[in-house]
Amino acid sequence: MRNLRLDICYDGTRYRGWQRQPGVENTIQGKLETALSRILEEPIEIYGSGRTDAGVHALHQVASFHCESTMPAEELLAQLRHYLPDDIGILDCKDASPRFHARYNAIRKTYRYRIWNSAEPCVFERRFVTVVEEELDIPAMQAAARHFLGTHDFSSFCNHKSSKKSGNRQIHALNVTQEGNYLDITVTGNGFLRNMVRIIAGTLLEVGQGKRDPDSIPELFEGVRAEAGFLAPAQGLSLVEVDY
Repeated sequence: MRNLRLDICYDGTRYRGWQRQPGVENTIQGKLETALSRILEEPIEIYGSGRTDAGVHALHQVASFHCESTMPAEELLAQLRHYLPDDIGILDCKDASPRFHARYNAIRKTYRYRIWNSAEPCVFERRFVTVVEEELDIPAMQAAARHFLGTHDFSSFCNHKSSKKSGNRQIHALNVTQEGNYLDITVTGNGFLRNMVRIIAGTLLEVGQGKRDPDSIPELFEGVRAEAGFLAPAQGLSLVEVDY
């Protein structure tokens, strides 16, 4: 049986997230599995590197799946590009080693949370940014971001966390950068809890708004959800890269 890897990008605006759900047709995984099953004429189940929430985008998502078909990867790539909707793109399709698994072999992921920090209209990219009109204290946000580096219990930065799973995650890099009206919060880690990046972004925004002190961040680790910042809107978040 063959094992194939897909490299994918998508605009998550109109989807209910990555994960296939009972009774819900509009998911990225569901669209891909439907297209693959139709093209290859066999039931296909795919595994993504991680689950993105409803409304979240991906510049580079990775998935893998097994199949019996001998269709060349190049032909499958062309067929997928033909049948998938315009807001789901296949960057690459290739045969992978038998043991490759898009989720279990991932060693780190990078997400970007993009903010349009201006009162000027953001007409053409409004689906991919969160608008914050007020001026933000960027140096304070950068100072707060440094406290996230390393391994911590991020349970307070998670919604609906399972009590059976550890909240420990390692953050390799967290940068707050501004270029023109764009403010990017870019975070790389070995794994992320549900909504973790969006809550980190909300917490940093509260620092930028003067609602939190940058040095108060360590107090949030091993705390409870209510102590961390708000859940930032989904449309500002994109999965940027997955490393193996």
